[in-house]
Amino acid sequence: MSIHARLTQVFRDTLDLSPETVVEGLRYREIPAWNSVGHMQLVAAIEAEFDVMLDTDEIIAMASFEDAERTLDRHLIAPA
Repeated sequence: MSIHARLTQVFRDTLDLSPETVVEGLRYREIPAWNSVGHMQLVAAIEAEFDVMLDTDEIIAMASFEDAERTLDRHLIAPA
């Protein structure tokens, strides 16, 4: 499964999104589930899924799905 597909699933599972929800383009606080608590749950889920440790600046800067994807690219995550 690609990084994109895995990250999409993490967003769907963590934020309790329906399969029909378009995750690309989703931004922090755009939906009720992606509040400050949801953000930390999302960070924890991303770290667990991809076996990475995000630093504080990355966590704060992750304000969209695309930001999360770019962060993973910087960590050089290889597709499973």
